[in-house]
Amino acid sequence: MTLDELASSVFVSRYHFCRIFGKATGVTPGRYLAAVRMFEAKRLLLTTSLRVADIVCSVGYSSTGTFTTRFTSTVGLTPTQYRDPDVRALLVSMAPDLLRLPSSGTLRDAGVELASPAVHCGGTVVVAAELPPAVGPVQVLAGIYPQRIPQCAPVAYRYGEMAGRGWITIAGVPAGRWHVWAVAGQVNGPRQWLLSGRSASPVVVRPGQTTRAEVRFRELSPSDVPVALSLAPLRNRSLGVQAPRLVRAVARGDPTAVVFVPAMAARNAYCP
Repeated sequence: MTLDELASSVFVSRYHFCRIFGKATGVTPGRYLAAVRMFEAKRLLLTTSLRVADIVCSVGYSSTGTFTTRFTSTVGLTPTQYRDPDVRALLVSMAPDLLRLPSSGTLRDAGVELASPAVHCGGTVVVAAELPPAVGPVQVLAGIYPQRIPQCAPVAYRYGEMAGRGWITIAGVPAGRWHVWAVAGQVNGPRQWLLSGRSASPVVVRPGQTTRAEVRFRELSPSDVPVALSLAPLRNRSLGVQAPRLVRAVARGDPTAVVFVPAMAARNAYCP
């Protein structure tokens, strides 16, 4: 369906449709559709044995090469690499048919720390988080992402437990313009449920400074864009050019300091 057809189906102009769609979802119709396609491709890669070529057709792409390029640049892994068992085990997903949040024990067993390492040229983001009143202590993952709709691993994060209202401090955030997205829920027991929240606007992080953001958790709504990303530590796997990029930070008293920045994030990060 074209944008004109979508707009005419609700009896408005395409320009008014784009405005009200963006107000309801936070993204344009084109980016929304791209995110839905990318999520479905991830789901099929993780839950089926379909060939990549078959998945390409089923999610609306006509060229395997175009899809692979788009997937790799957005996610930081090729479609084949995304089928690694570590990716599945450390999946964070917020969608009606795929709710996932790895436990702290799972992260530790996989060699993933519960907080991002310090970055000498980075800053700190302090997130004021609020859970619904009826929600007790839950596991919370708050992360910093280059896109409003998270597609790759966070450039910085914090995993822990909270209840009610609280502050989540995320250190080691590379300087740049980022989005805050957090997920909270029950990961142990027979029933798993999740809530999510995001900052209303991007946060600008500067070296050595603290930036504040606010997140209110809520249940998934029909208009939410599905999210799926993995916390798998890329540096522990042979992923060629998709492994985290080494960025040398000129730190005071430690000119040899090296900072690990995911390949997708390195384009947005600035280290003086």
